[in-house]
Amino acid sequence: MTAETTPTTGDTTGPSGGYAAARLHLLTRGEQTGPPRRAQLARLTDAWLAELLDSGPRPARPARVALVAVGGYGRGELSPRSDLDLLLLHDGGAPRAEIAAVADRLWYPVWDLGIALDHSVRTLAEAHETAADDLKVHLGLLDARHLAGDAALTAELRTGLLARWRSRAATRLPELRALGQERAHRHGELPFLLEPDLKEARGGLRDATALRAVAASWVADAPRQGLDAARNVLLDVRDALHLVTGRATDRLALEDQDQVARALGLLDADTLLRRVYEAARTISYASDVTWREVGRVLRARSARRGLRGLIGGSRGIRRPPAEERAPLADGVVEHEGEVVLARSARPDRDPVLPLRAAAAAAQHGLPLALPAVHAMAAADVRLPVPWPAEAREQFITLLGAGPDTVPVWEALEAAGLITRLLPDWERVRCRPQRNAVHRWTVDRHLVETAVRASALTRRVGRPDLLLVAALLHDIGKGWPGDHSVAGETIARDMAARIGFGPTDVDVLATLVRHHLLLIETATRRDLDDPATVAQVSEAVGGAGTLELLHALTEADALATGPAAWSSWRASLLADLVKRVAAGLGDGAEPVRPAPRGRSAATAERLALDALRTGAPVVTLRPGPDGGAADDEALDAEAADAPDEPRPVGVELFVAIPERPGVLPAVAGVLALHRLTVRSAELRSADPAGQGPVLLLQWRVAAEYGSLPQAERLRADLVRALDGSLDIATRLAEREAAYRRPRRRLNAPPPRVTVAAGGSRRATVIEVRAQDAPGLLHRIGRALDAAGVLVRSAHVSTLGANAVDAFYVTGTDDAPLPPEEAAGLVRDIEAALAPGAPQGPATAG
Repeated sequence: MTAETTPTTGDTTGPSGGYAAARLHLLTRGEQTGPPRRAQLARLTDAWLAELLDSGPRPARPARVALVAVGGYGRGELSPRSDLDLLLLHDGGAPRAEIAAVADRLWYPVWDLGIALDHSVRTLAEAHETAADDLKVHLGLLDARHLAGDAALTAELRTGLLARWRSRAATRLPELRALGQERAHRHGELPFLLEPDLKEARGGLRDATALRAVAASWVADAPRQGLDAARNVLLDVRDALHLVTGRATDRLALEDQDQVARALGLLDADTLLRRVYEAARTISYASDVTWREVGRVLRARSARRGLRGLIGGSRGIRRPPAEERAPLADGVVEHEGEVVLARSARPDRDPVLPLRAAAAAAQHGLPLALPAVHAMAAADVRLPVPWPAEAREQFITLLGAGPDTVPVWEALEAAGLITRLLPDWERVRCRPQRNAVHRWTVDRHLVETAVRASALTRRVGRPDLLLVAALLHDIGKGWPGDHSVAGETIARDMAARIGFGPTDVDVLATLVRHHLLLIETATRRDLDDPATVAQVSEAVGGAGTLELLHALTEADALATGPAAWSSWRASLLADLVKRVAAGLGDGAEPVRPAPRGRSAATAERLALDALRTGAPVVTLRPGPDGGAADDEALDAEAADAPDEPRPVGVELFVAIPERPGVLPAVAGVLALHRLTVRSAELRSADPAGQGPVLLLQWRVAAEYGSLPQAERLRADLVRALDGSLDIATRLAEREAAYRRPRRRLNAPPPRVTVAAGGSRRATVIEVRAQDAPGLLHRIGRALDAAGVLVRSAHVSTLGANAVDAFYVTGTDDAPLPPEEAAGLVRDIEAALAPGAPQGPATAG
């Protein structure tokens, strides 16, 4: 039973009575729904209005008059309670009384039927003048459609308005974009609202109309894939809403959602909202892409006008070359402010390419170009399960990029790449949360939690596990029952798919299972009761997991909404964590994954070679997927840890007689050759009692391009150590020559600390920082300048986060005094400060 009632007045056999009856039958008893019903309603209304225009006495009709549908009616998008947007257009040659009589003959029957009317009467000149003064009027007239009368007059109006719209696009389109931004600020984002405004919210029908206006300007066109279907979904929902409520409303209120869902034949209100959210996301993404292209085109036009002004229109002047492409990663480049695929990229043969491109885009704060997204989606190349190490690292890098993760994630999702990578994501995608505390859908909340967690990565020893746990903590909400219990099982499967080893999978499952434990205990239980602390300790299991759970709890609350986090809650949580940590002791699990090393015999042989020659010995060995090893003694490496994930990149081994400056020299050479350091181990050995040798084992990957030869690395290292190669200057020169400055990431600041009780024989300096060009080189220089001896070092790059530990002593081989250790911390912090010199390639 619908609430649609179309009153009839007067003679039901006349034009209005016949229209009212036909309209009522179409809306309440007709078999048509959706676009066919809207089109039929428009045709019925067209015929009725045309009959009204022709129904008056002949002498009263001016020579040139036209009835024009504009706005939504002009587009044929008539919902049951839509206004009729009408323009009575005339040439100005008839007396005002005659025009008024024609208008009365049209407007009064509409009002008599109780139909809302937005009407105007204008000459051709008045229509152009009003459109020039009022952007909204101009937008409505762009959809002008002739109904009756002088068709040539309507055609003249349309031609003139379109010509003016295109000629003034440089000013009109920025105004249109600002109008949309203001509307979004007032009404919110439709894909995340529990009671959305289908028309005014971002991603709603107004935005779809704006995209039509942009296309009419000939400046840019919106992505067509799925756009018409998305608009029709919102129109269908609005139709049902009008029929259910009997009101001309665009707000999908909670109390109406069940009825609207039934009217559309959907399972329930959640299914309805999910369909609305999916449509709104399609429109929102299309809007983002379109407005980005509008900005690019308008900037290019402005630049060309400026160039013509400079050269005075002279002929024979060569055009400036097209802006060059700047490489960002293997197969990925920046071009005109977007991330595009390199010409050499092979999406059909490179399953990691979507994650590599996404990580590069997010880390540089750039959008993924639509053609690149489409090319990667069309390739349909699936990652092996479990993912290779590079895919896992790129995924973590994407998650750790902060707010810039969101638009890149949305681009991947719009192309179906997220569910291709993580099939379980489909259960939470666009899933509403009927809780006033939550401001996002389930899937967007998970992404937002990862964004919040990226700011907390300096607080944990395993930032990679924190970021993935943030993304998965509510993954069970797509399944029946307790979402924490269901989520634990799903998280295990997803973590194994992503490529984590069994130990890390256990930690991630624990974090998902107990992601509510700390906040619920802190706010609802007596913290002075020993049983409370004991219960939490038993569930968490270790200090490292507690550290991760603390950060995850805060990130989850911050991503939920303002009501979920406060200084009071933070203090209660900190108190609980402090009590539990005291009971757990100083355990440091989950430990960082240890790199697979050379056999002791091989390391000794290389160390002896370094002592014999008095010079560096450098070897490169491809990783598990990179070809055969150059040392037969290492063939059994994979068998040593069959359940652990494969490492990224190739193994680089350096053996060199101990001397100052080795660490910064090696790290600097790697930076010069654009090698990214994924992990590193440094230790000192004394083979056969012939003198100390530094053994440095690195896991490196080329930022893009091919790997250098080991002999070339060795030659540059020799030059760096003897002073003939000034690494700092070379890095600075290359940075200055770079096409444009690289974007500085909005990352949390570095954290440098002294690990209390880390070692009895050395002072342990821990550095947690955003992986950056030349990072390890700058740390090494600071250690070298301080005059300390690096006895061993353990370097890990987890996604885009560097987690390093340096075991240092004084020249007396003893740990540093507390004041000296504090000074060293300050020196390293100064070396990592934003103003410190850095090169353009990552080296640690």
